[in-house]
This record gives sequence, C-alpha cells and structure tokens, in this order.
Amino acid sequence: MKRYLPFVLVAGVALIALGSGAILYRAKRQQQQLRPIPENTAASETSGAESVHIRGNPNAPVTLEEFGDFQCPPCGSFATFSEQLLREYDSRLRIVFRNFPLPAHEHAREAALAAEAAGMQGRFWEMYDVLYREQVFWSYAPNTRELFESYAGTIGLNLDQFKKDMDGDKARERVDSDHALGDTLGVKVTPALFINNQPLDPKDKNPEGLRAAINAALEAKAKSGA
Repeated sequence: MKRYLPFVLVAGVALIALGSGAILYRAKRQQQQLRPIPENTAASETSGAESVHIRGNPNAPVTLEEFGDFQCPPCGSFATFSEQLLREYDSRLRIVFRNFPLPAHEHAREAALAAEAAGMQGRFWEMYDVLYREQVFWSYAPNTRELFESYAGTIGLNLDQFKKDMDGDKARERVDSDHALGDTLGVKVTPALFINNQPLDPKDKNPEGLRAAINAALEAKAKSGA
C-alpha cells in the first residue's frame, strides 16, 4: 500500500498544474540571452545517443527542445502543455528533453538522476510524467529518495538496479552533460525552449506564441523542401 501512496490525489495535483489556464510562464523570470544549438550537438534521430530523450515522431520536421528542471513549477506546466502539442501536431513534431537542474531547487538534481536511472531501463518518459505529476509532493518531502524509489516500483522498474543506477556515474554524467550544454547556450532559467535549434523568443513563451513559432518552422521546412 505504501508504494501507491504517492499517487493519491493525482487529480488534485493535475488541477493545480493546470490552474494557470492558458499562461505557461506566470512567474517573473530572469531574462536570458540564448544562443542557437550548434548542429553538431543537436539531437538527431540518427545519432544513436541513448542519453537523448525524444518524444514523438523521431523524424518530425520540427523539434522542440527543452532544458528543464523537474522541481520547476513552470516546467511542470509546460510538461502538461507539451502533451497537448504532440496531439495537435502529431507526426510533425518531436520533443527533446535535456536536464538542467537549478541550484536553487534542493531536490532537482536528485530528480534528474531518478529520471536518468529510469531511462536506463527504458522508462525515462514514464518517470518524467510521474515526477511532474507528483511535483508538489516530493518537492517538500522529508525523504525524497524514498518517494523516487516508490515511483520506480510503481512504473515497474527493477528497484535494485534503479538504486544502483541513481548512485552510478552514468546517470551523473548524463545530467552533467546536459547541464554543460545548457551553460554554453546561456541557459539560466527553465524551461528554456528551442525550435529547430533556434531559441524561442521570450515574447513567445505562451501557448499562442509557441504554436506560431512551430507553424513558422513547419512553413520554413516546407519551403526549403526538407
């Protein structure tokens, strides 16, 4: 019974996450000047990099890439909205997630390690969904690690392997690699969003602006014949 406890009141958490209505970024955010993602470090369906987390059609003409923090409330709101975008654009859009835990968030790095450890058993996105859905619980829990292990059990992971991977070098290296890339691009706050390697204009950090940017990228691809 204990391991299912974190999923109690899921509906209430969903309502909290959606409470911002149509606005993704309500909080006053620090301004950041982002640089484009270099082609040689961009996520590619042909790269074979198992540490790149892709949701949606791997061959989609438009890639929405996020540098996110699992303890960041706006990232939680974006996670919910991104599911809607994937339904709307279907095979035309893919979403890439990269870890960028912020120092100000006490449990963000451990959450990133939990997601990467789940990814080593092929369940990254399942853990991603749980971490954001349960964000308001584990962010203030006295024993976050225990909750993460309960989530791992609930999504069907081998718990012994999960614990080992959370503490292992591979998960740490994946998180550090993502963070280092974000640093080179000027990421300072999350979520930081890029469309086809180009940073999203701050004024477009809302559902309407994001859809407009995706549509513009689709149109550009169509014109180029790519």
